[in-house]
Amino acid sequence: MAELGGLLDPSRIRLDGRAADRTAAVRQAGELLVAAGAVRPAYVATMLEREESVSTYLGEGVAIPHGTNAGRDEVLADALTVVRYPDGVDWGNGTAHVVIGIAALGDGHLPVLAALADVLVYPDRAARLRGATSVQDVLDLLTAVPED
Repeated sequence: MAELGGLLDPSRIRLDGRAADRTAAVRQAGELLVAAGAVRPAYVATMLEREESVSTYLGEGVAIPHGTNAGRDEVLADALTVVRYPDGVDWGNGTAHVVIGIAALGDGHLPVLAALADVLVYPDRAARLRGATSVQDVLDLLTAVPED
């Protein structure tokens, strides 16, 4: 999962997110990608479009909003954002406590999605991610190779 470390800058991790609904949460993840210079503002609309067509909720309290295939033209660099919502956000098919925004050039998102899914295979790691209280905790959980 080392590839995640290069995509996730500490400045793009928020631990105290608040969102009225999943649309607001997706928008917040997208705005962090815009602020990072990873995507053009139009990418956020494609993230919302993807969410309308298929939920990006993975389970274990984690959602991974990302743009549509057409939105790839708006991606400038591979990047991740993480927003932790202590109160959770109703995602329709579960409650998200961690929302990981993804921007990827070409098929670069596939290894990222596989690595993120790997985190969820370990329920204790997913629980620690949902309850993370420091940026370093998030970085450690998303970039460390599990021991078990």
